[in-house]
Amino acid sequence: MSPAAGAVGPANGPGPAVATLGGGCFWCTEAVFLEIRGVRQVEPGYAGGTVANPTYEDVCTGETGHAEVVQVTYDPDVLTFHDLLAIFFTVHDPTTKNRQGNDFGPQYRSVVFYRTEAERVTARQVIDEVTAARIWRGPVVTEVVPFTTFYPAEGYHREYFRRNPEKAYCQFVIAPKVAKFRKQFSQRLVAP
Repeated sequence: MSPAAGAVGPANGPGPAVATLGGGCFWCTEAVFLEIRGVRQVEPGYAGGTVANPTYEDVCTGETGHAEVVQVTYDPDVLTFHDLLAIFFTVHDPTTKNRQGNDFGPQYRSVVFYRTEAERVTARQVIDEVTAARIWRGPVVTEVVPFTTFYPAEGYHREYFRRNPEKAYCQFVIAPKVAKFRKQFSQRLVAP
């Protein structure tokens, strides 16, 4: 069966690597990952569902099975998958099932879509490290599942935080996450 139009299938070989991660609202995770040295591209979209070519409105119903995700293209010589996940597990709450703050539903679940067995093992390792470090109070409920298909989100979702800094959601939800990232991972920031 071939992927649907607009869909992107598995990859990861020589050259840039790709990770697909869901940490609640993709506007939040995109804003953080765009600031990481070694990241080449961040694209919001949908993964993990059963409906081909879903729209934002479809995904928001919670009935398509998709999660809001970011697809991160990065340079593995600068940033490892482990490093990427260490940041991911710090900038969203991986202990709340189908929820991030006031956003709730299966589309806001915490999920790592792995492309290789090594990525699956690394994801489990980072979850164990986060648990041992007691970064969060509760147990990590992040799903670690095989990647199948990524559907890019509509254009107005791209670089949402950069284009809409005056919006209330950006000021009260996204900006604090970005500030936390900048403080905790200052050595990982893209040079100004």
